[in-house]
Amino acid sequence: MNACRLPGFAYWTYMVNLISHTPGLDPMLPRPFRVARAIRETADVVTLELEAPAGPPLRFDPGQFTMLYVFGVGEVPISISGDARKPERLVHTIRSVGLATEALCMLRKGGVVGVRGPFGSRWPMEQARGGDVVVVAGGIGLPPLRPVIYHILHHRKDYGRVYLLYGARTPSDLLFTEELKRWQHTLSHAPGASPVLVTVDRAEGSWDGAVGMVTSLIPNLRLDPAHTTAMIVGPEVMMRFTIAELRKRGIPEARLYLSVERNMKCAVGFCGRCQLGLQFVCKDGPVFAFSQVRNWMTQKEV
Repeated sequence: MNACRLPGFAYWTYMVNLISHTPGLDPMLPRPFRVARAIRETADVVTLELEAPAGPPLRFDPGQFTMLYVFGVGEVPISISGDARKPERLVHTIRSVGLATEALCMLRKGGVVGVRGPFGSRWPMEQARGGDVVVVAGGIGLPPLRPVIYHILHHRKDYGRVYLLYGARTPSDLLFTEELKRWQHTLSHAPGASPVLVTVDRAEGSWDGAVGMVTSLIPNLRLDPAHTTAMIVGPEVMMRFTIAELRKRGIPEARLYLSVERNMKCAVGFCGRCQLGLQFVCKDGPVFAFSQVRNWMTQKEV
C-alpha cells in the first residue's frame, strides 16, 4: 500500500496501525498525535497539548525537541515546553512565523499532528545540582526553558539559588504570565527574594515593571559564580550579550549553556541544513556548552 496516496484521515489511520505494529520505528516516520488542548498565549503564539491516540506516551528530557508535521503543509522543529514528568501530554509552544507554524497555530482540539522524536541534547540538570542556576530567556526563548523550571521545582532541594530572567518586546508579548507569578513564590530561596525578574523593551498600558534589555537584570543577582550554571535561549544577539555579562560576573565559560534551533530540517543529520563546522545542530544540539560553539557564536551573521 502506498501511504502517500491515502487521503488525510485514512493516512493517519494507516500510520496508527503501522506504528502500533512496528517495533523500532524509523525516526523519519512521523507518529500521529491528537490535539487535546490549544491555548492562545499571545496574538501570534499558541501552546498545543498533544496526546498519542495509539502506543505509549513520548518521553523526553528538558532541552529536547520534536519535529512537528502538518499534513499537506510541512514540518518544523519545535522544542518541547512541557513537564518531562507528565509525558502523557506532549506540550509545544509555537510562534506563527511561517507556513508550517501558522498551520500549527490554527489547529484546534481534535486536530492531528505528525510527531517525530524526541531528538537532541539535554540541559545540564545533573551538572547544575548543588549550585546556583540562572535561566535567561528572551521572547519565544522561554518555552524551551520551561521544562528546566519544572525539573527544578520537582527537585528544589537539589539546587541553590535559582533565578529566571525573562525579557519580551512588550507586556502583551509575555508568555505564561500566571506561571511566572507562581514561580516567583515556588522558586524563592530566601524571604523577600525575587527569583523571577521580568523586563520589556517597550512599556505599554499599565506596565510598571522593568524596561530594558534582559542583560540589565544580571547585576541584581546574588550568586556563587564558581558554582553557578546558566542556561540561555533567545535571539543570538541577546545570547551573545548575556554570555558576556555573565562572564563579567565570574561564571566559568564551561558552565554557560545555550540552545539554538537553526535551519533544522530532517533532525537526524541527513540534509546538512544545520551543519556548523563539524557539528550538526539537530544531532549535537540544540543545547550546547558555550565552549562548543564559541567560534561561530562570536561571529555576526554566521
